[in-house]
Amino acid sequence: MKAIWNDKILAESNKTVLVENNHYFPPESIQKEYFKPSNTHTTCPWKGEASYYTLQVDREENRDAAWYYPEPSEAAKKIKDHVAFWKGVTVEE
Repeated sequence: MKAIWNDKILAESNKTVLVENNHYFPPESIQKEYFKPSNTHTTCPWKGEASYYTLQVDREENRDAAWYYPEPSEAAKKIKDHVAFWKGVTVEE
């Protein structure tokens, strides 16, 4: 699977974890130069607290377009630190 935004591959892996129709990419599969930490956090009733990244590609920003669970619940432990995308990021094979 590949996550693409602004014609750049942000992450690529054949070991994503599919949860609620979102592909969660392993942390080692992301291209870190495109990711900036965000102060945004949300809470999922069963996965726990999510943290976000803002994407930056060629001087364009996509605020909070990627998220991950640094300390997920026991039920979601398989996605610990894995990254998922939205806000115009295309995920494809």
